[in-house]
Amino acid sequence: MTRHVEVIYPKTHLRVLSRYEIQRLKNFSGPTHELLRRCCYAVLSAGSQNDDYLDLENEFRDFDIEVTQEERGIVLKLTSPPDSAFVDDEIIRGVREQLFAVLRDVLYAQDSIIETHRFDLNNGEDITNAIFHLLRNANVLKPDRTADLIICWGGHSIPRHEYQYTKDVGYQLGLRGLDIGTGCGPGAMKGPMKGATIGHAKQHICDGRYIGITEPGIIATEAPNPLVNELVILPDIEKRLEAFVRLAHGIVIFPGGPGTAEEILYLLGVLSHPANQTIPFPLIITGPEECRSYLNDIDQFIGDTLGPEAQKRYQLIINDPQAVAVAMKQGTEKVREYRRLIEDAYFYNWTLTIDEKFQTPFDPTHDNMAAIELSYELPQHQLAANLRQVFSGIVAGNVKATGIKRVEKYGPYKIHGDPKILKGMDTLLSAMVHHGRMKIQGEYTPCYKIVASPD
Repeated sequence: MTRHVEVIYPKTHLRVLSRYEIQRLKNFSGPTHELLRRCCYAVLSAGSQNDDYLDLENEFRDFDIEVTQEERGIVLKLTSPPDSAFVDDEIIRGVREQLFAVLRDVLYAQDSIIETHRFDLNNGEDITNAIFHLLRNANVLKPDRTADLIICWGGHSIPRHEYQYTKDVGYQLGLRGLDIGTGCGPGAMKGPMKGATIGHAKQHICDGRYIGITEPGIIATEAPNPLVNELVILPDIEKRLEAFVRLAHGIVIFPGGPGTAEEILYLLGVLSHPANQTIPFPLIITGPEECRSYLNDIDQFIGDTLGPEAQKRYQLIINDPQAVAVAMKQGTEKVREYRRLIEDAYFYNWTLTIDEKFQTPFDPTHDNMAAIELSYELPQHQLAANLRQVFSGIVAGNVKATGIKRVEKYGPYKIHGDPKILKGMDTLLSAMVHHGRMKIQGEYTPCYKIVASPD
């Protein structure tokens, strides 16, 4: 039976607030209220395997949130929250922490970063500083930790044997004292965390970190998994991706769909920048034996579009979790030595140069998608940025509310470009559809159409 109203008190985040801050929390309305409502419902639905926006829209129609004030601080009142967030009428502790993390990040970003114009969010350096402030406010920047955070990317829609492989890799990473960060959803974002918890437990590591980094358009339809003990919500996908690479000491990429391809292209575009050529950044693409042909498709696509130099920036390791963990451990040691040599922080990679095109939010309207230039005449890092935008649009058309509604109204996105690039993209996207990497469940209807370049 659905609960009518539940009253939730903060235990960690937002326990100590000024009267001004409490007033700001109480007065959120309009689009901000709707954003909070959607994100909080997603957190309360942790563990859900539904990524269909329209189904979720129906499920949370009766849900609402209200912030009220007591002498000790704030109280969160939830109307008709999902039963799965409670055990014996008590909210699950991890869900409670994630709930107040949503409140903290969405409102801090709105109040202290966006509305105050404290930073020029059209300027690359200011964007990097804004991300630093958001992460510091979320308390994920740990100056007493060394280079031990491995970011894991991969699909949310994966079969059981792939999920088991991500757990095996996470276990090997955990045995070596490495922490895990992911996009915080299901599938390849949950598996490494689950495996690492066992590895950490065997090594008697009691302060293992399982960091989830997301953004409102994703969390609203892809609930964070319950293993996340540090949840951070960035304002948009570009700031989320920059947060990943500036926090990471190494990245492991598992098989995934267009969202994973977007992340790969983003990272390769950053690492391909001329200013980043000498910066150590361990990167591994991996999966079980059953994924060999698909991983080879990804490798081939990278070679066909960005060239062999981009392929040299990563290792391709298939069906060997221990080899992945050993290579990552060795890679983080090189990162540690490099950061020590140049006196850069362990907890935030200030030295990476990130082109402003990777930092500026891309709005996947039909006109913007059709205007993306895909040409071999572009510098490698700029072509990667444009390819990243294409896959970002496909992600929006698949799982984000605005993208889904646009495709419903105007039809599939049209993608133009060099015929060879389009052919490679079509091959990879077709493989994603064939392997069921576009949706967790149900038949997939493409939100894109690859067409010849306009004259």
